[in-house]
Amino acid sequence: MHAETVQKTEAEMTDSMRIFEWGRERGRPAPGEIGVAPEWFYKGDGSAIRAPFAPLSVPGHAEDGGEEAEVAAIYIVDAAGEPHRIGFCAGNEFSDHVFERKNYLNLAGSKLRVCSIGPELIVGEKFDDVPGRVRILRKGAVLWEKAIRTGEDNMCHSLANLEHHHFKFEGHRQPGMVHVHFLGADALSFGEGVRLADGDVTEVSFERFGRPLVNTITVEESITSAIRVQAMA
Repeated sequence: MHAETVQKTEAEMTDSMRIFEWGRERGRPAPGEIGVAPEWFYKGDGSAIRAPFAPLSVPGHAEDGGEEAEVAAIYIVDAAGEPHRIGFCAGNEFSDHVFERKNYLNLAGSKLRVCSIGPELIVGEKFDDVPGRVRILRKGAVLWEKAIRTGEDNMCHSLANLEHHHFKFEGHRQPGMVHVHFLGADALSFGEGVRLADGDVTEVSFERFGRPLVNTITVEESITSAIRVQAMA
């Protein structure tokens, strides 16, 4: 993203480029200070999470479904309303990139999809420079694979700044809540022209963050009639 923005004037920048540059400039505040707010989205509640090896479904209303290999941070809010980070695990955030690409305002709807985390929760590990690899298999053969990187060293925001801007909302600090934050990475197969198909297998792995996360892709039948809401009598 930075490589794309350095040669552009303010008028030429997209909204995504602007928010990236804000993070690069003011996303790493000194301890105790508050940096610029990041872009974020709501993935859904706990019903969206699928276990390792479980299928990730492309719903009938979707235009696409694509993997997003990321590390996820897991949090719990204690009885006093204070958030605690438990640890990290591999994640496949999964979203509808075709729908999102049509207009950035579609981002919120494109993210309301199932996702997967695991299979191991790593406690006490640093989130500094985290190399990984993502693979797409089709009929047992590797269709696409790429080395990826995440971690604070590769992000425009510090983890502390991301956490502040999530947990500053009182509604996110309700006692007993468990939160999952997908923290991003730098590559996805959709960006290189891959469209996932029914039966494809995704593999996500990060060094120091446990065994690979494996899921199968399923594509549901297209929805052909509108969902109707019934008025209460």
